[in-house]
Amino acid sequence: MGKKSNVAFALAAAAGAAWASTKALSKPQSRPPKKALEYEQPIILAHRGGSALAPECSPSAFEQAAKLGVHGFEIDIRLTKDEEIIVFHDEELNRVTNFAGKVSDYTLAELKEADLGHHFLDVEGAPSFKNCGEQIITLGELLNSYPQMLINMDMKDAPQTYEGSLMPSKLWRLLEEHQALDRVVVASFYDDQLDRFNLYAQNSVALGASEKEVKKAYTAYTSQFKHLYHPKADVFQIPVRSNLFPLDNPGFIKFLNSLNIPVHYWTIDDPEMMKRLISNGAKGIITDRPDLAMEVLKLD
Repeated sequence: MGKKSNVAFALAAAAGAAWASTKALSKPQSRPPKKALEYEQPIILAHRGGSALAPECSPSAFEQAAKLGVHGFEIDIRLTKDEEIIVFHDEELNRVTNFAGKVSDYTLAELKEADLGHHFLDVEGAPSFKNCGEQIITLGELLNSYPQMLINMDMKDAPQTYEGSLMPSKLWRLLEEHQALDRVVVASFYDDQLDRFNLYAQNSVALGASEKEVKKAYTAYTSQFKHLYHPKADVFQIPVRSNLFPLDNPGFIKFLNSLNIPVHYWTIDDPEMMKRLISNGAKGIITDRPDLAMEVLKLD
């Protein structure tokens, strides 16, 4: 055996020994159970209330979805100028309402004058909710109106903004006030926001995975070091693909499920894809078409 071969063999042996030692020292840790995520069958979450059927995040959207029998809502939350938490996705008002500018430039009372149905077109292309009184609602109003629903909320304000710096503490107080800790999932694309929120919650509330957490989990799954992954999230809400990486792989779903982490996919409006994802092990479908999704569940 030559000198180069000896070096290569030594390096391989060292790598193998390192891998074996990590296996011995690090054991996979499942996430503790959360009441909000205790369900036997796959669930349907209406995305922004079901934004293909009614204006997103509007009272009518949530009401229609509830009547269809969905298990909950997937929403986004932002802070107003007077520091009220509202149910709204965009930083700007222009796309959805007849107002212009940032959400944070308006008080709640001012935002209540905006028309959520201003730009909405239904599945037939008709402006069926324009000037029909669809108002922006607060998170508190949604929690009060649907005490039986699972509500998955995404903190949208970036942590470096004034609104973002206040959101975790304000959200925690609101959830405590409404005694809603066992029926919500708190999510964010930002690790910092989830960490800040959890300083208050102390793992008493189900947490969704940030973008960074999803990357960490997928990297662990595709490596020989799955045992080194220690999750910080209780549920993954993810698309079927991130850049070039397929996140709907049954093996990836199984890996997360083995850690007591259910996987929900967004935003899925095609019934055939819903069926495939559920067959692959998905525990939740987030959709703009809750009408189609509920039919899929009946057939499953």
